[in-house]
Formats: sequence, C-alpha cells, structure tokens
Amino acid sequence: MIEATEYKYQPDYAVHPGEILAETLEARRMKKTDLAERCRLSPKTVSQILSGKAHVTPETAIQLEKVLGVSASIWSNLDTNYRLFKAKLAAREEFSKHKGWINQFPIKQLIKQGIIERKKNPVEVIEQLLDFFGVGSIAVWQEGIKQWQVAFRRSPSFQSSPGSAAAWLRIGELRAQGVDCAPYNKFKLVKALKEIRRLTCEDPDVFEPKLRQLCAEAGVALVFVSELAGTHLSGATRWIDKDKALIMLSLRYKTDDQFWFSFFHEAGHILHHSRKSIFLDEQKMEPNEEEEWADQFAADMLIPNRMYNSFVADEGYNTRAAICDFAQQLGIAPSIVVGRLQHDKIIPFRSFNYLKRKYRLVKRSD
Repeated sequence: MIEATEYKYQPDYAVHPGEILAETLEARRMKKTDLAERCRLSPKTVSQILSGKAHVTPETAIQLEKVLGVSASIWSNLDTNYRLFKAKLAAREEFSKHKGWINQFPIKQLIKQGIIERKKNPVEVIEQLLDFFGVGSIAVWQEGIKQWQVAFRRSPSFQSSPGSAAAWLRIGELRAQGVDCAPYNKFKLVKALKEIRRLTCEDPDVFEPKLRQLCAEAGVALVFVSELAGTHLSGATRWIDKDKALIMLSLRYKTDDQFWFSFFHEAGHILHHSRKSIFLDEQKMEPNEEEEWADQFAADMLIPNRMYNSFVADEGYNTRAAICDFAQQLGIAPSIVVGRLQHDKIIPFRSFNYLKRKYRLVKRSD
C-alpha cells in the first residue's frame, strides 16, 4: 500500500512589501516620486517603505491598489506577515536566552505521550511547551508556578520538580476539557458513590466505563494520567469551572485496594472542601486537616467504622475465609479489607496480598 506524507510549508523568511513595491515600480517604469504624488504620500514615506523601514498602513494599501491595480489586501497581508515574522524572530531570540528552562520538564515522557514533538532546537521545544501550558511567555508560566508552589507548599513533588508536577496537572486538565459532563450536583455524586462502591468487585473492563459515566453524570470528569518523572502523585482534585470538577488518578499504587481508596479520597475533597483549592495526593505529603478528613471519608465509605470495629474484635478475623466473608457482607472486594487491616497494622503488610489485584494504565483517549 502506498501512503502519502503531508508536509506543511513553513518558510523561514518573510518579504517586506517594499521589495514587491520596488519590483512593481520597475516593471511599470514608474518613479517613486510619481508614486508619491499619485498616492499623496511624501517622497520620504515612499522611500522608507521601499527600504523596509516603514510599514504599509491600510490607508496606503488602498492608495496603492488604486494607483498600481494591485489589491489592497495583498499589500496589507504582505505587511502583516512581515511584522508577524519579525515578532516571532524577536520572541525566539528571547527564548534562546532561556534554553535551560526546559530541563525541569520530563521531555522524553512528553514526547512519548505525543504531547510535544521531538525537536533538536531547544527554542522549538520551548514554543511547544508554552503552547501546551496555554501561556504566552516563560515569564507568565513562572509567575503562575510561583502561585502554585505557595498552594502546594506541603507537596514534595511540587517543591522538588515543579515542571513535572505542573505538566501532570495540565495533562489532566486538557483531558478533562474533552469529557462531557452534566453540571455538578452534590446529591447525584453522593448517590453515585454508593453505586460505585459496588463496582470494586468488578474487573476494570466492567467498572471503568461505568465509573466514568457515573462521575460524569454527577458533574465530575474522571481521567487517568500516568505519573511523570520527578513526581510521586497518586491523585489530584480540582475544579475546572463552577460546574465541573476533576479527579485525576495515576495508578501509582498498582493494587486495587489503593486504587479505590484514592478514588474515594479524591471524591471526599470534591464533596466537602473548597472549590478554590487544588488537592494533591502523594505519599510524602505532610499531614493536614483536609487530607486526614479525606482519608477518613474514604475509609468509612468503603468499610463503615462500626462494622470494621466489630470485625476486628472477633478473634477469627485474620483468616482468608473471614476476610472474604466480611467483604461479601459489605459488598466490596476482599482486597479492600486486606488493605485496611494492613494500614492499621493489624496484620503484616505481606499477609493476604494474593487477594489483591494489580491494575495498569493502557494507552487510550479520555
């Protein structure tokens, strides 16, 4: 099979309208003084246009059209393209002074994920990164990241690798924009969480589409984004706008008990904490009231505290049969019970791990 490759024509030069004007005058055997008189321009202005020192204004373009018969839009487009080209050259010159800026980003991973293209010229990489973040300059990005670092002062990832952490959050934000959601409804989310809890026993090909659907119907975009180099992020919660919340999960912890705990933890932030905040979930985060509350919400949502206390009070709790029976009674996966017992140090971390399932992210479009 023969396949054609499409190339985009991107010239690395631009022609000042003065050059075309000079060629036109020569072809017409018209002197520049005659042109100046017919257009009611000063000879100096015509000379400056011809030498590339002056721009062609819309008014001058109209005059040139009438005198030379060349459309005013051609003169205006030539002038606009030339000015735009010069502005891009100036911007690139400025970017070339900050080539080291790109070193804080996981460039290889961003290329592998198709977020940016492989480029030899660092300036081109800078341009792609600015497009990706949706900002006009490095200075604007740096100002934004300073504000984020204040918000994430408890986050080791944001302090040690702000570029990677910011890129991870940006990927989630962009994917969330493509998720069609109903306006956020707190009561729908509460109802959805009860139904989602029952999905913990299912395989990913069953629970994932249903999980996304239930979240979207409640106004929450759920996206999965692999963590990037330099970060240790398992989840994040933020608001895209007043009617749309975002839950990001990285599957940093591969087991199903960790996955479901992370999901309900992030859901707790949406239900009970400020819409102006961005919450990051990572292992080395310093404890704080909001994170501890979200942890407790997730734990209680998955295993009600009263039932849990009653279970561990029974001397026969630490057997496979007891764990599986308790999980069946609760309507959740046995791994979640195992994870809770391990977290509370009631059983060793090596015990009953065979009841856990491992998940992994596969490439797909959100």
